[in-house]
Amino acid sequence: MNPDRPDLPPGDESPTRAGFVVLVGLPNVGKSTLLNALVGEHLSIATPKAQTTWQRVAGIRTEESVQMIFVDTPGLISSPQLFHRSMAIETERAVAEADVVIGLLDGGARKSREELKRFHDLLARAARPAAIAVNKADLRRFDPASARRLARDLQLPLYIVSARTGSGLEPLLEFVASQLPEGPFLYPADHLASAPARFFVQELIRESVFERYRQEIPYAVAVRIEEFREGEDPVYIAASLHVERKSQKGMLIGKGGTGIKSLGATARGKIEHFLGRRVYLDLWVKVSHGWRRRRKGLAMFGYVVPDSEA
Repeated sequence: MNPDRPDLPPGDESPTRAGFVVLVGLPNVGKSTLLNALVGEHLSIATPKAQTTWQRVAGIRTEESVQMIFVDTPGLISSPQLFHRSMAIETERAVAEADVVIGLLDGGARKSREELKRFHDLLARAARPAAIAVNKADLRRFDPASARRLARDLQLPLYIVSARTGSGLEPLLEFVASQLPEGPFLYPADHLASAPARFFVQELIRESVFERYRQEIPYAVAVRIEEFREGEDPVYIAASLHVERKSQKGMLIGKGGTGIKSLGATARGKIEHFLGRRVYLDLWVKVSHGWRRRRKGLAMFGYVVPDSEA
């Protein structure tokens, strides 16, 4: 008997299905918002700024006999920069390990030929069940024409969705459930995420940075959780924010420390909502010169680089 489904009598269980569903797409198409909507929990950074997902983020949706582990990935970009290559590897590895791939397009924005080719080529290489979903159906300027052409060319099913309103998600979920392999659940049925809480705390702090600061600052900040003491009340969390230049440190802290205080208050509120507990959040800023351009810098914060670049 499946221990995650104790409500069913022995011999009365239908086969369970479980697997990884990878969401891929160009930057800022709503992959993170879609993951949060599919799971019903705010797990992945979602801001108006592009390229906020830097690592894979997984959220779990468990229904009666199906467990879907949705994986958000960095947006598809073509860049020689070491940090961008690191994110590209994250996406390629996620697709290689997926059971189902969902390619997401923004129906409210124009795409260049180069962007569409990048999207097309990744799905063509996927070699596993896949579908195309066109997001932002709630927008007045919504136009799925290019997505329809891609779906015909790749012979993939097409779904029209709105991650913001939830419209069209049920047919997409039915497709995913039908394509997952039979097998036992991979996580307990009440789990919503595969990563530990401290990972999501780190991401909520980073999301707060993206919301509070403009221009290059959010993209230069790496967050590291130094201490996470859940046994205390309030929960004690110490985190360091690493920037690439001394001038960025001053901008992050703000005059008289007002910037870092405001950031801390915003992040603490998010973390308390996520954990369901009171939190004492201690933030400080360090300079890690050019960390995005250095292999050791990427490794220090858990990002990957190609074997040839290691």
